[in-house]
Amino acid sequence: MEYTNSQMLSLIREHIHSDRDRIILRDRLIHGMTLEKLSEKHDLSVRQIKNIVYKNERILFSKLP
Repeated sequence: MEYTNSQMLSLIREHIHSDRDRIILRDRLIHGMTLEKLSEKHDLSVRQIKNIVYKNERILFSKLP
């Protein structure tokens, strides 16, 4: 099943509680930013960004029907 950007944003807002993590996940899933660009934007290592994205994707995708 495909979800619209507005549906994904709603899920992110509802289930991801860290402001930083919400922004990172939104930029990755909605805007398609690469891990490297996210790393530069948030002044974190690529490894840290990967961990944030993957952890929060698991949370988000577990909420999908």
